[in-house]
Amino acid sequence: MSVRTEKRQSLLTRIMNPKYMMVYATVIIFLIIYAYGAIRYGKSGFTTLRTFVNFFTDNAYYGISAVGMTMVLITGGIDLSVASVASLTGMIVAYGYERMGISPVITMLFSMLVGIGLGALMGAAIHYLNVPPFITTLTGSFLARGICSLISRESISMNHPLIDQLAGTKITLYHLVDGEWVKIKPITKIDMTVIIFIVMIIAGTILLQHTRFGRNVYAIGGNEASAKLMGLPVGRTKIAVYAINGFCSALAGIAYVLVVKSGWNMALLGGELEVISSAVIGGTLLTGGVGYMVGTMFGVLLKSVIPAIINFNGTLSSWWGKIATGGLLLLFIVIQRLVVSYTERKRK
Repeated sequence: MSVRTEKRQSLLTRIMNPKYMMVYATVIIFLIIYAYGAIRYGKSGFTTLRTFVNFFTDNAYYGISAVGMTMVLITGGIDLSVASVASLTGMIVAYGYERMGISPVITMLFSMLVGIGLGALMGAAIHYLNVPPFITTLTGSFLARGICSLISRESISMNHPLIDQLAGTKITLYHLVDGEWVKIKPITKIDMTVIIFIVMIIAGTILLQHTRFGRNVYAIGGNEASAKLMGLPVGRTKIAVYAINGFCSALAGIAYVLVVKSGWNMALLGGELEVISSAVIGGTLLTGGVGYMVGTMFGVLLKSVIPAIINFNGTLSSWWGKIATGGLLLLFIVIQRLVVSYTERKRK
């Protein structure tokens, strides 16, 4: 067998690794649904770049939080506090400026520290006190939402030049005609929340795929007992993962503030399920050990393309989007089970 043939077979083996199957499934299903929308509503503008960018815009803050959630799920944990921490972030930013006169820059930085601290605290409780992640993060959710309600039960609108400037910061894409950019009618605009989302996906990919910390995260999710026997810093890694997730939750809250320009104690209620489902639909195993940021990104896109098709249809209730998302989530859980069973049989 030649060296070239061996390299080709080695590459094919890596590509067909079962741990990539979930990401392949997410991408393929997204392309199928997008193709359906393009065929059905292409003449109505479904295939325009503006519509595609809106797929990112509609759920960018959920996507930012899903970056941290992906890491948590890879370790075999879960975090039910992400939406409450994001809501608390919005309340801190809004109340800090409107009622206390504190600069939004300071309140944003403080809210990030709160998110990191709360995440690290939950991670420490999970590891050192052996409290199940479900119970620990549910408690964290009640704590964050309760503090948010103590600050104010009313929606607090924000009117600050910095918030307006950040919300208005956009990358404008123009038409290219005869080698010159035509600035009369822009193709579309990419706002700050989408930029943050893409940057976090890239940063998360680098952290997981190209650092020792990322290898530790996968090792813990694959088999925590083996990770301990190998001398990996399991406790430190877990705490760091939940701290990063807390940071992502706070950043998602800031992104949400840029969209709504207000803080409210009931904001993003139930958003933790949106975040978890984005990661799971993106191919992250609930049992841990497998997950990729590119899959999470396509999970967010997949959750955006379905409501877009419903909107273009114009006759269906928006609740069909929730039904379709639930069906997709169930489908991917079944696919996960099949992939795990196949992997176990292959090992035996």
